[in-house]
Amino acid sequence: MLSILDRYFLRELAQTVAATVVVLMVIVAGTAFASVLQQVARGSFPASVMFQVLGLRTLGGLTNMLPLASMIGVLMALGRMYRESEMHVLMSSGMGPNGLLRPMAILAVALVLLTAVVSLWLGPWAARTSDAMVTAANRSVVAAGLDAGRFTELPGKGGIIFVDTLSQDGTRLGRSFVSTQRTSKDGQLHVKLVTASNGQLYQESNGANRYIAFHDGWQYDIPLGADSWRRMQYQRNDSSLSNVTSDDDEDPAESMSTLDLARSTNPLALAELAWRTNAPALTLVMLMLALPLSRQSPREPRYGRLMLAMLSFYLYYLLLALGRAQIGKGHWHHQTALWMLHVLMLAFAAWLWRKQYAPRKPRNEKALPA
Repeated sequence: MLSILDRYFLRELAQTVAATVVVLMVIVAGTAFASVLQQVARGSFPASVMFQVLGLRTLGGLTNMLPLASMIGVLMALGRMYRESEMHVLMSSGMGPNGLLRPMAILAVALVLLTAVVSLWLGPWAARTSDAMVTAANRSVVAAGLDAGRFTELPGKGGIIFVDTLSQDGTRLGRSFVSTQRTSKDGQLHVKLVTASNGQLYQESNGANRYIAFHDGWQYDIPLGADSWRRMQYQRNDSSLSNVTSDDDEDPAESMSTLDLARSTNPLALAELAWRTNAPALTLVMLMLALPLSRQSPREPRYGRLMLAMLSFYLYYLLLALGRAQIGKGHWHHQTALWMLHVLMLAFAAWLWRKQYAPRKPRNEKALPA
């Protein structure tokens, strides 16, 4: 059974950590929103699933956000108690320094389990679901950003397309105009213009590639800087559409399940597995490090310890990222160095805790001369 004091500590710590998670989620969502808008603007991301993918990316960001939010939340909650002299009153009433350990242990177990669920299951699921949404939206011209009466950039083609009318399902086009560019073998830049009275979108039987069949129009091949223009009239002209991709810079290992990563021997997969399995340990270390860093005097600057804690977190995070890079490059074939870093940080946090609450030896005062 928890005592009244344990419940009080647990409530204060949990509320502050939850508030910190909400604030950091807003920041992460803003950063992800800017990235999604950039991809939509360059035509490499389907606008129809923008907000769904934004939410999924925010969920995926919880893996890196929970350790930081846990440390900041505990630091802010205990720091307030120290500044307002609550902790000093409780200790003078008989509560020893170990009185914080039971509520902190309960909070640590909950946050470590939550981080494990997010890093090992929820984050990869969000990445796979996001990729599936993009793939499904790729089967529609509407999802690729095409709209009637507006010039639209072709994804990956370096050209534009314009249609005056468009059916509701996005498969039938009215009068159309397409402009693309290509470079010939001799380095000559060619501009291809295609006009059509109507068009129709269709896919291969496996749904992998998309094409537009233009009907009753003209095609112009114009080499820039030369007079050898070519004009061709056609009844049907098929043109392929590049697939819309979520992000060319994304690591495919991020969307793999944890079991698939464990079975793989690819260095990138091993690096992603190391990152996921080390996230719960990172949360535990940050919580333990926040305990000694939160102790402060009433006259101490409010955010002085917070800046020190943030610096410690980013240095620790940088060392883990360097270890992940070494595994991804194939220089390291195991995670021993990363787990040794966790052990050293836990030992450092325990040393700080013991040093702060260790009984001080009385000073030896010299006898005054008579």
